[in-house]
Amino acid sequence: MKLIHQFISVINPFIRKQISLSSLQFRLTLELVLLSILGLSSVAFWAGWQLSQNLIIAHKGTLEYISARFPEQVELYSEMGSIEVGLNRSVYKASTDGVMVWVKRNDGMLLVNSPGMDMQSTKITQMISLTKVPTYPSLIYISDRYLVICARTLTIKNNLVGTVYFSKDITLEKNQLNHSIRSLIWVSILVILLLMLAIASRIRHALRPLQQMSQVASTLSAEDLKAAKLELHQAPDEILGLAQTFNQMLLRLSDSWEQQRQFVGNVSHELRTPLTVVLGYLQSLLRRGTNFSDYQKQALETAIGETERTIRMLEDLLNLARADSGNLHFAVNPVVLNTLVAEVAAMSQNVSNRQIILISNDQQVVACADQNRLQQVLINLVDNAIKYSSPEQPVELKLEKTEKQAIIHICDRGIGISLAHQNRIFERFYRVDESMTRSRDGTGLGLAIAKSLIEGMEGHITLRSKPGEGSIFTIILPLWNP
Repeated sequence: MKLIHQFISVINPFIRKQISLSSLQFRLTLELVLLSILGLSSVAFWAGWQLSQNLIIAHKGTLEYISARFPEQVELYSEMGSIEVGLNRSVYKASTDGVMVWVKRNDGMLLVNSPGMDMQSTKITQMISLTKVPTYPSLIYISDRYLVICARTLTIKNNLVGTVYFSKDITLEKNQLNHSIRSLIWVSILVILLLMLAIASRIRHALRPLQQMSQVASTLSAEDLKAAKLELHQAPDEILGLAQTFNQMLLRLSDSWEQQRQFVGNVSHELRTPLTVVLGYLQSLLRRGTNFSDYQKQALETAIGETERTIRMLEDLLNLARADSGNLHFAVNPVVLNTLVAEVAAMSQNVSNRQIILISNDQQVVACADQNRLQQVLINLVDNAIKYSSPEQPVELKLEKTEKQAIIHICDRGIGISLAHQNRIFERFYRVDESMTRSRDGTGLGLAIAKSLIEGMEGHITLRSKPGEGSIFTIILPLWNP
């Protein structure tokens, strides 16, 4: 029992981790355990059956030998006296080693029986009263006893004397055999438990490189591709080959990502100058033109707006490219967040004519940050909160402070974001709902830039949102520690 408890304590973590019934580890363990159970059960069953057959065959052979010689002995002893004397002496001689012999006449009357037979015993009475006994030794069960029994017609000098019966009680040997079979079953169960433990442990160890590979793949990001590498030791050749292919794939992805970043940065830089020139000409044309129709003016204003939007997108792409390559520099200094947040709230309220509520205590909060970058992020988040909430709903800015961190909450009561989209909301060009956001001005890069800027200042940004109730963006920055 102690071993079983140890086995359960060992496999409990395995059971808790492997919830999926379709996992390779679970299926391999189950199949090998079932094969082991089948194999050991077959061996135990065959061994028990074979031992039982050997026991019965041995005793059957003894009775077969005694029954075959019995008529000859009776004839031999009868020559020295009467048939009754011959029967008594032959029965006495055959009644050795637990063998019981009795002779009945054709009318059922008992002529002679072994000296050791207790005629008052229920077992003996039931045994003698048997009417149908096979001529070949067979195993029967009477009164909780196992008996090997047979009967033969007894003819002496061509005279029918009656029927002679031979029986041997093998209950003790049978019980000992059953006990041995039960012990064999328990040993088989113990071996099966040990095999289950060994198989589960070995398969878990063999599949550990695959788990490591899964962990590496699940935590990878575009920024980690270059440094990521799967290191395996003492793994099978097949898994080592897979790990090598996996590392080569990471290198190819890293090179591809680096080329993509360089391409985006170069294209953004090259397109910004001609678009700025185009924007200047369009603005000059709109200011100086006096003979334009309303349709022409609207077309020029639309072209100017789209050009400005494209230039802003290129600027955002350049900032992201610089952040990805590590060339986006931050002027990290102590920043009084009370003043900065109040300025952003006042400026956004004046521009949008929306109510911006600032919630903070009188305690001064000084963070370690780049003031211009942080102001850019705050304006972006407040602008989003204004865009995606109704005009009558205010936007709240909450400033808090913990022992080591400064916290800014930007809260709105707008349309909200479902849980399925919250994990991807900071991805580049990701839109929650194109039909709902396309009409609003924006490049789809604002939140990605905000995340890059905040992380560049050793902080992080999170989101809590519920559809129909609004969103809360939280900026966490380290406090200034002079």
